[in-house]
Amino acid sequence: MSYTYLTTEGLAERIHYDTRTIRERLKDSVLIEGIHYFRPFGGRKILFIWETIERDMMDKDGGVPAIPMASGGACHG
Repeated sequence: MSYTYLTTEGLAERIHYDTRTIRERLKDSVLIEGIHYFRPFGGRKILFIWETIERDMMDKDGGVPAIPMASGGACHG
């Protein structure tokens, strides 16, 4: 299987989030190193794995995109 690797900027463009939000709020809380992103050749650069992120953004109840709500629930689009 081949994967689509994205920089932080590429991921931000694809999911319509600010790069700062990805770096400061999502990385290491929602996006986990070794699952959603990795550091090629042990360097500082980060590459995100689109297929894993896309899968985990989807609701487990039938693949309908879910938007997390502050109350802990989800709004299904």
